[in-house]
Amino acid sequence: MELALPWKFEVGSLIVLTLILIADLLIILKRPHIPSMKEATAWVVFYVSLALVFAGLMYYFAGGEYAGQFVAGWLTEYSLSIDNLFVFVLLMSQFNVPKKYQQEVLMVGIILALVLRGIFILLGAQLIQNFSWIFYIFGAFLVYTAYNQAFSGESDEDANHEPAIVRIARKRMQIAPHFDGAKIRTIFEGKKVWTPMIIVFIAIGFTDLIFAIDSIPAIFGITKSPFIVFTANIFALMGLRQLYFLLGGLLDKLKYLHYGIAFILAFIGAKLFFHAMHVNELPFINGGEPIHWAPEISTWVSLAVIICSMLVATVASLIFKDKSE
Repeated sequence: MELALPWKFEVGSLIVLTLILIADLLIILKRPHIPSMKEATAWVVFYVSLALVFAGLMYYFAGGEYAGQFVAGWLTEYSLSIDNLFVFVLLMSQFNVPKKYQQEVLMVGIILALVLRGIFILLGAQLIQNFSWIFYIFGAFLVYTAYNQAFSGESDEDANHEPAIVRIARKRMQIAPHFDGAKIRTIFEGKKVWTPMIIVFIAIGFTDLIFAIDSIPAIFGITKSPFIVFTANIFALMGLRQLYFLLGGLLDKLKYLHYGIAFILAFIGAKLFFHAMHVNELPFINGGEPIHWAPEISTWVSLAVIICSMLVATVASLIFKDKSE
């Protein structure tokens, strides 16, 4: 079923969201600082409220099913974005980014993520439209990712290991030994060189690319609308910067959160696989005919599973703390 959203609503929404992102960026550039808990909380509440208002408008214009798809997609991307936060915390620590400029680094990371996810969304929409069997691949990939998420057991040494692209950049580029504010170019020993900030941006860009590969198939398991997929990603990423400062040291205390995220990925992977069976066209599976006995999982069931998974993982992390804490 195609979405019945008015084109004016879609265009108007994208314009308003772009203006909000630009305003957010200008605020950071004009006054770089470390947000207080009160400020970070206010911004997170603002962006969450904005997402819920948007869901209400979508309900008004297109009905409950599409509003439900947006909320489920937004919550999925928001929960997966928390994974980004763990990596951002590691990167900020590993590269010793001054706290005063961490907002700018995060904003650049968010803009890079939006661009990369936009490209992946366009590619994913085209694949889905022309090759229904791609759901089998998406589903299998998400189940595989879920397994790695739950059982990878990455050590601190692995977490601090630089990606190959960062090591290559260090060898090929002249980089100053210190930061110069938020600048990416500076004068060192009479020569114009890069600052360590460029390495941070490269690392974050590479991280965003990896997360885009994981998250876009996940949300296409909830909705086939590129508009809902993109807006859900925008809303999830818009509150990410403030959430970073709000959660701060709490992230490492949520030790079971990755299990909740893994369960969500596995669930959506199974849902995609079942959908692929319903629209099956592969001649070596059921003679190229759809498999009607496969269960169809509704948007509302998906929404309930996503919320419950995150709640259980968070509550379990808070209840079963390490005795050393």
